[in-house]
Amino acid sequence: MALYLGIDGGGTGCRAAICDGGGAILGEGRAGPANIATDPETALGNLLSAARAALPPGAALADLSAVLGLAGANVGDPASWLGPRLPFARARIETDARIALAGALRDRDGVVAATGTGTVYASQRGGVIRHLGGWGLMVGDEGSGAWIGRQALAETLKAVDGLRPMSPLAEALLAERGGPDGIVAFAQAARPADFAALAPRIAASDDPLATAVMGLATGAVARSAARLQEGGAVPVVFLGGLATVYADRLAGRWCIVPPLGSALDGALWLARGGR
Repeated sequence: MALYLGIDGGGTGCRAAICDGGGAILGEGRAGPANIATDPETALGNLLSAARAALPPGAALADLSAVLGLAGANVGDPASWLGPRLPFARARIETDARIALAGALRDRDGVVAATGTGTVYASQRGGVIRHLGGWGLMVGDEGSGAWIGRQALAETLKAVDGLRPMSPLAEALLAERGGPDGIVAFAQAARPADFAALAPRIAASDDPLATAVMGLATGAVARSAARLQEGGAVPVVFLGGLATVYADRLAGRWCIVPPLGSALDGALWLARGGR
């Protein structure tokens, strides 16, 4: 029996699923972050751990035809490093944007905005695919959970310096981190997922600092989605942990539709021969 593995590897966690030729799910697994650009060794360990957890009885990794959608796969040539280390029968390495697009739209036209720990965008028109973003927190990912968390801490330090009004949220963040020095120490060691852990709280707050951060974040997401609308309006799908936040904030801007499936569904669809 042919077995197909889909991997959705993001900056916060990695999900795996195995299905048969008819698409029936036979097993699922989870592991930690799998950003192939920022920490390739950890990404490899976690994607293999998730794949093993998903194996149905009697199956082995060598039996699987795999599609791996990984954060950071748009940077450099990860396939040349990762490919030889994979134990699967066949493996195809894709960006997280590509599997998100496949899961959300299959072969339909539209724009996908994947807004989680990072941000990445893609569009599909008549089979032509375009990508935007996905450059990582150091030089991009505006509007992502990691960016929101980092920006909130940066604005808190501005309040300490008197460059913006102190607010209840800023005071709380200072107290929780042990003052300005604690924020700096946290930021120096934090991974994107650590910053992103602050995002749900900020997105749900009406504190002036949170409102300012979310205004900047929403503007960044809107500009990226609008860039991919050039050439004619198509439906927009929001995916990821912040999908509902941005769908609500940008309601009425475009035709926003629900996804046909998840990024993991997209990886499985591609593994089974989807285009």
